[in-house]
Amino acid sequence: MRVCVVGTGYVGLVTGAGFAEMGNQVVCLDLDQAKIDALRRNEIPIFEPGLDDLVARNVEAGRLSFALPSDEEIAAAQLVFICVGTPTRKDGGADLTQVDTVAAWVAKAVGRELILVLKSTVPVGTNERIRRIVEGSAHPIHVVSNPEFLKQGDAVADFLRPDRIVVGCDEEDTFAVDLMARLYHPLCLDRNRIIWMDPPSAELTKYVANTMLAMRISFMNEVAAMCDVVGADIHRVREAVGSDSRIGSKFLYAGPGYGGSCFPKDVSALVHTGRQHGLEIELAAATDRVNSRQRSLIYRKLRAMLGGDVRGKRVAIWGCTFKPRTDDLRESAAITLIDALISDGALVAAHDPEARDAVRAHFGDKVNVVEDAYTAVQAADALVLMTEWREYQNPDFDRVRGLMHTPILFDCRNIWSGYGLRGQGFVYAGIGTKGS
Repeated sequence: MRVCVVGTGYVGLVTGAGFAEMGNQVVCLDLDQAKIDALRRNEIPIFEPGLDDLVARNVEAGRLSFALPSDEEIAAAQLVFICVGTPTRKDGGADLTQVDTVAAWVAKAVGRELILVLKSTVPVGTNERIRRIVEGSAHPIHVVSNPEFLKQGDAVADFLRPDRIVVGCDEEDTFAVDLMARLYHPLCLDRNRIIWMDPPSAELTKYVANTMLAMRISFMNEVAAMCDVVGADIHRVREAVGSDSRIGSKFLYAGPGYGGSCFPKDVSALVHTGRQHGLEIELAAATDRVNSRQRSLIYRKLRAMLGGDVRGKRVAIWGCTFKPRTDDLRESAAITLIDALISDGALVAAHDPEARDAVRAHFGDKVNVVEDAYTAVQAADALVLMTEWREYQNPDFDRVRGLMHTPILFDCRNIWSGYGLRGQGFVYAGIGTKGS
C-alpha cells in the first residue's frame, strides 16, 4: 500500500517506519529541508531505542523515503497520515492550525480516492471539522481518526506490538473500514487488536487514557505527601494497593510529577473541551494542579535540606529528561527545578545520558552540563536524582560521598530508598518514603 505521512516528528517518524516495516511503500514529508537531508543520511533527530535501526533497514530496502511536501506524493497515496503538532494554546485548547493546513492541501492535491487519517492528538470534533475542510475535493476523501498510543522510550515496540488500535470512522464507510483493516492486518495476526468506534469516541479515548494515567501519578504524589506527615511509607502503600487486581501496579510511583509532550497537553485539552461544552472535568483539573504543586514541593524540600537558602550552593542534577530512554525535555520537572535553583542563585551542574546537547541549548552557560555523572557531583552540596536512568540506579556511593562537599542526596524517584544510605554517612530524602 502507498502511505504518505505528513510530519517527521516523534509520532510521524515512528509511524512511517513502522508501516514500512510491514511492507508498505511509505514516504514521510516535512517542510524542514535540513531535517529531510539528515533523515536521508540516517541521522535520526530524536533518541528513541530501536528507531535508528528500523529507519535504516527500511530505507535500505526501498520501502521508506523522506521528501519535502509535494502534490505528486499526495496524488499517489492511498492513505495520508497527519502527524503534525497540536500545541497547547494559551486558553488550554489544542492549536489545530497545522492539521487544518495539511487537510486543505490534501483536498487540493488528491489524485485518487483516499483515506485521510488523523494520527495527531486532536480534540473531539476535529474529524468533523476536517471533513468540512476537504468537502468538494476532486476525489472522495474519507476522514478517519486513528490516535497514537506510543510511549516515549518504547515507541517502536508499542507500534509493532500494540495493546489496541483505535479506529474511528463511520461503520457504513466500507472503503475506509476495508483499507484500515488491511493496513493493520499484520499487527492482528495473533488476535484482532482493532477497536472500531465512531470518530468522537476515538478522539476522546486518547485524552481519557492519558488523563487517567496522569491522575494515578498525581494521586500517588498526594498520598506520598500524606506518608511524609503521618510516618507511613509510600513503597508499602503502593505495593499493597497495586496488588489489587482491580487497580494494578502501573503508574503508582511517587516522584516529581508527570511531564513530556503528551500528559500535560492532553490533560489541559480535556479540561478545555469539557468547558467548551459546559462541563467542568474536575478530576482532570485537579490532576493538573497537583502536578504543578508537586514541582514546587520538590524545590521547597531541596531548599530545606540545604538550610533554607540555595544561594551559592552547588547542586548536582542527575537526569534532565522527563523520563528515561528519551532525549525529550518538554515539561520536564528537572528543567523546572533547575530554573528555580538558578533564579535563587544556586550553581547547577547537570548530567543526562542522552540530552546533554539539548540541556546546553536550553540553558546556555547558566548550567554546567558535564559528560560524566560523577563530574557533576564534584564539590556539590547536594545531589538530586530527577530521572531514573539505569546508570544512576546503583552508582558507587563511596565515590559519590568522597566527591561531594556535603553528602546530601535527594532521591526524587525513590530508587535508592533501600540502600541504607544514612548509615553510609549521607543525609537522604525521598518522596514519601522512610527508606535509606
